[in-house]
Amino acid sequence: MENNRKTAIVTGAGRGIGRAIAISFYKAGYNVVVGFAGNEEAAKQTKELCEECGPLGEVVLVKGNVADAETADCLLDAALSFNGRVDVVVNNAGITRDNLLARMTEDDFNQVIDANLKGTFFLCQKVTKPMMKQRYGRIINISSVVGVHGNAGQVNYSASKAGIIGLTKSIAKELASRNITANAIAPGMIETDMTKVLGDKVKESINSSIPAKRMGTPEDIANAVMFLADENSSYITGQVLGVDGGMGM
Repeated sequence: MENNRKTAIVTGAGRGIGRAIAISFYKAGYNVVVGFAGNEEAAKQTKELCEECGPLGEVVLVKGNVADAETADCLLDAALSFNGRVDVVVNNAGITRDNLLARMTEDDFNQVIDANLKGTFFLCQKVTKPMMKQRYGRIINISSVVGVHGNAGQVNYSASKAGIIGLTKSIAKELASRNITANAIAPGMIETDMTKVLGDKVKESINSSIPAKRMGTPEDIANAVMFLADENSSYITGQVLGVDGGMGM
């Protein structure tokens, strides 16, 4: 059904950071396209959590591997189906294949670059045309603190996230005159399903190394995304916002 709400695409929105972002957009009255790779039950839960907030918008699920260009087409088509617009895109989907450089396989390197960097490129490229036509858009790409500072055992992941920063800055320069902003967010240590399984001593060690003395939450990242998506941030583009409790200082 056609409506006049703004529309946001969020990839990797089945859980964690992506889920928090999708819910935040829905609460703000957006139509939300929830992109997910494989866990359909988790994606359905994201949709249910949105709809529990009341009839504030509409939610549609799109399954696909962001490393495939066809998935970007499906995400865009789903967004345009609401009212012919795509106002915000959040490239959050990503994978890790950690290993030391000497032991990392070519396949492990390629998979991470394809999903994290090429996947971001595909969707940014697809939304550019409709955003230029409507002379409005917000592109928000999720990088990482390791994309800025590097990390042992993550040369593939760090490279992909650093690449996202370069891609974002270049997009910002190309599209700024069309009232389209492009920014990156660099999260630090965030409480997710992966960190929940860590022992108390490991968590204490991690927290002690963070100036804020705690891990961030998915909502911390979602709040930063909503700031960059807001009209009040229209003069901010080509920036990298660290949401890391001070890790990047």
